[in-house]
Order: sequence, then C-alpha cells, then structure tokens
Amino acid sequence: MSVLILIPARYASSRYPGKPLVGLKGASGETRSLIRRSWEAAMAVQGADHVAVATDDERIRDHAQAFGARVIMTSSDCRNGTERCAEAMTAFDDIPEIVVNLQGDAPLTPAWFIEDLIAGLRADPAADVATPVLRCTGQMRDDLLADRMAGRIGGTTAVFGHDRQALYFSKEVIPYTGESYGPDDPSPVYHHVGVYAYRPPALTAYPTWSEGTLEKLEGLEQLRFLERGRRLLCVEVEARGRQFWELNNPQDVTRLETMMKQMEID
Repeated sequence: MSVLILIPARYASSRYPGKPLVGLKGASGETRSLIRRSWEAAMAVQGADHVAVATDDERIRDHAQAFGARVIMTSSDCRNGTERCAEAMTAFDDIPEIVVNLQGDAPLTPAWFIEDLIAGLRADPAADVATPVLRCTGQMRDDLLADRMAGRIGGTTAVFGHDRQALYFSKEVIPYTGESYGPDDPSPVYHHVGVYAYRPPALTAYPTWSEGTLEKLEGLEQLRFLERGRRLLCVEVEARGRQFWELNNPQDVTRLETMMKQMEID
C-alpha cells in the first residue's frame, strides 16, 4: 500500500458538537453531511489506495457506513486527529508509504491539493510531515481578520522559511502587515489547509510525545512536530479559481453553502 487517506471525525467537539453530521446544501439543493462531503473529496484523489473514516462515535460510524465508507473505530482517548490517525493506521496489515489526514471539516478541499501534497512529501526525503498552504487574496485575509475581531476562532495561518520549512502556525492572522490589499490581490498571508501527509515513523511517534506548550496555547496539533524539532514541509497549492474555507463554527455553514452555490458544487 502506498497512500492511505484517513478522515478523523469526532462528535464531541467543544466548539461545535456533532459537527461531522451537520448537513451542507450544495448547488443542486441536495443536502449531504459534512463527513460525507469530506469522504467524497478524499475519494476524488488520484493515487490513493485506501480511504477510511476514523472515529470513536457510533453515530458517525453508522452514518458513514450507510453511504459506503470504510470506518475504523478508535479510542476516545485520542486527543486530536493526528493521534486518531496514528491509531487507525494500525488497523491495516500493510504499512503505507504515506498517511494522509484529511480532517473532516474541509469538504471544499480539491483533489489536487492532496495530490500536490503527496508529491511534495515524496520530493523531500528529509521531511517527516507535509501540509498545504494557500496564499490568501486580500478578501481571504480580510475574512480571517473579521473572524478574529468578532471573537471567532476561524482559519489557521502559516509562516515558513525559504526552504518551505514551517516556522509557525497560528489562529491569529500572521505575519502582521500594515498594508492593505485589494479583494483579488495576493497578500503575504498563507491560509493553512487542514490536511497532513505523514511518514509512518513520525506518525507512530507522535502520540508518545507529551503536548507541547505552544500546541496547548494555540490548540494546533501540528505544533507538536515543530516543538519536537521535526521537519514539517509547507507545500503551496493553487486555488485554480476555487474558493476554500473550513467549517469551524456554526456561522461557517452559510458561508460554505454560498461558496458551493457559486462554484456549482452539488
């Protein structure tokens, strides 16, 4: 097995309980659950050998199996999606070359984001983990800033060095710039797309490490890799005219449905 895509999903989210089962109406008017749309996004990826939902909740399991997904049941002790993926990986007899974590709140993730991510990790043998970043337009940056000003925890931003090695991730909008940007102009802010590609040894080691200070403060699981000195590669992906947003808060449902209507996504 070369590539395994796992979709970690939990029901008991502190910010949005039951989020994986929330319905999202597409352009055709059909409503499908968040977890189903995330699974469909994973199934569209070229080169994936297996796709499975990883959860500790029977409601999510039953719903996912009903639409045809393979489901791996995991412990309720998993503290985040990376730990859930590490546990779910052990359910497979063959060790994959790469494990992809497509978090279940990113149904608008285009297949090429994940395909480019896999290619990026393969091209950098020194990297333990890779994650996509999308350069924000002025409008995307303004939307992130508006969320923070309203007290909502919205998207995550990333900063990285010339070698694309991640330097930091934050729920604040970084880096700071006093400049203003037109709605369609590129900004220096990069939106972190909540997908990860791991090499199995790094993924296996992850749950054995204690939570780091920065991880606890930001609530961002990927910071544990940085605090342990692991190389985390940022792979820049292209929007190709697609809009991207994650479902972090109840207010995001309307935003996502509007985006799907505009992009004619059923």
